[in-house]
Amino acid sequence: PPLMPVDPVARACNRLMVQRIERDWYSLYKKLRKEDQGSTKRRQDLRDSLVTISPIFEQKPYFMSDEFSLIDCVMAPLLWRLPQVGVELPASAKPLMGYAARLFERESFMQSLSESEKEIHQA
Repeated sequence: PPLMPVDPVARACNRLMVQRIERDWYSLYKKLRKEDQGSTKRRQDLRDSLVTISPIFEQKPYFMSDEFSLIDCVMAPLLWRLPQVGVELPASAKPLMGYAARLFERESFMQSLSESEKEIHQA
């Protein structure tokens, strides 16, 4: 199945969402990775921002879609690596955690991980 919608408008919306994820969440993640202990404020900002979107995963199994897409491919590594920067999701983010579990269960996702990345969730 294609990772991008066939419809040009939907495809453009997906690209915009990918850019926003990279700008808003990956930028915080990268800053946290560069710091020794990481900024408590940045960690809190990333966690709060992810918790805010959690309810959208109650309606659809994937990121605002019934089908796996490029947006999910962008989200999966970020969600997998949250423990590396000390971001723990609260119980109120249960829909987001369910979404993450669906992504992590995909064989293609597990095959994409390096040995060191696999260790993130084994510890």
